[in-house]
Amino acid sequence: MVMARPAAGGGRWVEISPERIRGWLDGFYGRHDGAIEQGLVLTGVSNGDTATLYPPPGLADVQDVDMLLAGVLRPPRIAVLLARKGAVAAGVADGTTLTVSKVERFYVQGRTAAGGSSQQRYARRRANQAGAATHRATDIAARVLLPYAPGVHADPHDDAVSALVCGGDRSMIDAVLTDRRLSALARLRHPHLLESAEPRLAVLQDAAVTARRIRVHLMP
Repeated sequence: MVMARPAAGGGRWVEISPERIRGWLDGFYGRHDGAIEQGLVLTGVSNGDTATLYPPPGLADVQDVDMLLAGVLRPPRIAVLLARKGAVAAGVADGTTLTVSKVERFYVQGRTAAGGSSQQRYARRRANQAGAATHRATDIAARVLLPYAPGVHADPHDDAVSALVCGGDRSMIDAVLTDRRLSALARLRHPHLLESAEPRLAVLQDAAVTARRIRVHLMP
């Protein structure tokens, strides 16, 4: 699958599934009468258009196109954490398959139009519920994901996760990962935050697929 959207500051982002990346590269070379490769940056010969490739999570050491193509043949094991005020989903993905997963929903009261002291009571109650949801999400991440973190994962015949992919509410994710128990996972956090609907199992499965895509910044 190839997905495109405008990029802040110019150009556009394209997201390409590993199965299509080789064909997409062939198309870029063909449209530009070839390309000059400098690491993960391609510059079209015909007009100077550029394509900057960003490897998927777990392939941070990839330095050029050949390494990228080799790396996506065997997708690394990754952890996925999605969180919003009303739910959390955590899982470990091997390729597009979730081998471990947990989804839980929380009750967090919606905003109210009431004023005065009633509004303050609602706000305090909502804040308490949101805090409890964040605490519960942290416990779930520790129970489901932490056993697969490097230095914690004990099975020498089984790979630890090589990256943590997050999605949903950035502030809630940030709050979850400040917990000291999750420091081994926080160090693996991939900088790109996935857009996510309210977390549930189907959304978590989609996130495992989305996380594998190669992101390409095209200019112009």
